[in-house]
Amino acid sequence: MRKAPGSNHTAVGVITKVLRILEAIQGSPSGLTLKNICETTAINKSTAHRFLMHLAHEEYLIRTESGAYMIGPKLSQMTTRPNQWDTLLAVARPILWDLWKSTAETVNLAALDQGTVLYIEVFESPHEFRLSSKVGARRPLHVTALGKALTAFLPAKEQERILGELKFEPATPNSIMNLAEFRHELEQVCQQGYAIDDEEVVLGARCLGAPVFGSERVPIAAVSISGPVTRISLESVPVLAGTLVTAARSISAALGFSSLESAPLDENVRAKRTSVLA
Repeated sequence: MRKAPGSNHTAVGVITKVLRILEAIQGSPSGLTLKNICETTAINKSTAHRFLMHLAHEEYLIRTESGAYMIGPKLSQMTTRPNQWDTLLAVARPILWDLWKSTAETVNLAALDQGTVLYIEVFESPHEFRLSSKVGARRPLHVTALGKALTAFLPAKEQERILGELKFEPATPNSIMNLAEFRHELEQVCQQGYAIDDEEVVLGARCLGAPVFGSERVPIAAVSISGPVTRISLESVPVLAGTLVTAARSISAALGFSSLESAPLDENVRAKRTSVLA
């Protein structure tokens, strides 16, 4: 079959324009609007819009609430970790803000990094008496609700590797101090879909954590609510946990997390994910 004259040239031209768009967006950590993209790349508006819509649909880009386009989950997985976190933050911040407004407690976003919980976003409670962390701070997995939520839903092999490297050092008298107890705690987290730090990091403080899943259906982050036990009472935990899990699900969905039936999963992992989505 004969190819239409100029078809190869047309295809190369399309690829070149798409690459110019991706390069422009990659160079802007806060993302670019359609107008900015057209100005930067000199691509006309209708053409750029068509390419952007397709790239966003395929999850190579995401479009934020402000209308800016940023590198999406699929491209983030092909690039460096900071870019992946940029995407996570862009997606998560509006949802974290809503969670902060509805609870009036400190809201944290963290990732698993080098066997520790790494805080990558913190919205401090407006209350004078509050619990807060700093962006860039690290804490052990076994004492934090964030760490428990991240660890509980890992694939079995990765979880065993992490557990094998844990050092159980106490932060308070309530801290978990052995592997058997921690395994039991992780089972409870899987059953209820969220984790609790019950004065295990700071006496007088309680924290709830829930996992955030990426498009690969593994936990890439966790969200938490933390505050004094006088406000986060045991009686208030079910309601607060429900609000927290809803926020974590919203972030997961925006990152491309799809239904369990869309792809095969390790049976151990499938059972864990089912408990979260039930």
